[in-house]
Amino acid sequence: MVDNNLSHSSRNNLTEWLSYLENLHHIEIDLGLVRMQKVAVLLTINFDFATVITVAGTNGKGTTCAFLENAFITEGKSVAVYSSPHLEHFNERLRINSQDIDDNSLIQAFELIERTRGDITLSYYEYTTLAAFLILMAQKPSVILLEVGLGGRLDATNIIDCDVAVITTIDLDHQSFLGNNRETIAIEKAGIIRANGNVVVGDIDPPKSLLAYIKKLDAKLVCRNQHFSVEKSHAYWQWQLGEQVFSELHLPHIPMDNVATALSVLSLLNVSLDRDIINNIIDKTRVAGRSEIFKQHCDVMLDVGHNPQAARYLASQLSQMKYSKIYAVVGMLADKDISNVLKPLIEYVDTWYLGTLQAPRAAAASEIAEKLNEFSKELICFDNVTQAFNIASENATTGDLVLVFGSFFTVAEVRRLLI
Repeated sequence: MVDNNLSHSSRNNLTEWLSYLENLHHIEIDLGLVRMQKVAVLLTINFDFATVITVAGTNGKGTTCAFLENAFITEGKSVAVYSSPHLEHFNERLRINSQDIDDNSLIQAFELIERTRGDITLSYYEYTTLAAFLILMAQKPSVILLEVGLGGRLDATNIIDCDVAVITTIDLDHQSFLGNNRETIAIEKAGIIRANGNVVVGDIDPPKSLLAYIKKLDAKLVCRNQHFSVEKSHAYWQWQLGEQVFSELHLPHIPMDNVATALSVLSLLNVSLDRDIINNIIDKTRVAGRSEIFKQHCDVMLDVGHNPQAARYLASQLSQMKYSKIYAVVGMLADKDISNVLKPLIEYVDTWYLGTLQAPRAAAASEIAEKLNEFSKELICFDNVTQAFNIASENATTGDLVLVFGSFFTVAEVRRLLI
């Protein structure tokens, strides 16, 4: 329960504020814009000073934003990125010119919201999103990149009208909130698109419902395999949009498809590009927890993939790697499609090390084991992910890979051990 007699002045640090916000609203995930919009009006939230790019999709949002961020910085523009969830520190959710926001700016924003909201309760995500928006209004960057938290249509970021809407991919995830098929999920993602606005779609097979919705809004569409394309070779790749062609591009540290989508956004905004500039951005764009490799006595790969599409991409990466053995450390949330996340990786993993996350909605290691028993008998259950990783790491030798995936919580727990 929240102690409503506790004045906001008694919350002296960020940890205390975040603890307060976690208990302010009675529903953890409460999609809808009514409460958020009421408070935003009181706060006079307005981003007319910036070019706003809103990025939705099942996978690839964070890496697409990271590439765009580096591109705009290279162009000499000030750029902010708002994203969620964070890996280790809450401040990661808002960065301006590649620097995480400071505690004091967040606390000042929280205090203003608390004085303004009256009896309107806000979820943790709504409250913290409004705080980010207040900070952005004070900082006034030239470009603002908003990564959608969940869905699009009813996500808190969608109170802002964007100049460019980006849909990275459409696949199954968060079905209890978004729907049970790609066609339905696509409409939720498409909610960020505005009438007569710009939209870039990176999905190689966009649902018909998405394309029909875009046509209904008379939005300007730039779509993968309709307007822009990718050709891959062993050492390089090529991106093309109309007569604009860039070849001999370096292989990226993030998914190539997301780089291609980001390049299409930059082209739409008439950002000046050449091959050397693009390759420089490609080389510098790395994102923590996305196919992130740590070199130990063996290699350790961290990946926040937690849905079937992300798992299929991860499997395609493993298929190109030459490791003696692969040990998978897995922790997942119970509301995920555990069987279909694990299935694509079965043929590449030698032994599974399953841990129970210390997080809400966590699946017990034994629950994951039940799903995995159908495919593999080479598995061990642990009380937590740290134990699972430590034993996997002890058993691995030079030439082996320890793969850590299944959730942001899983990666965050192990990444702390490695850093």
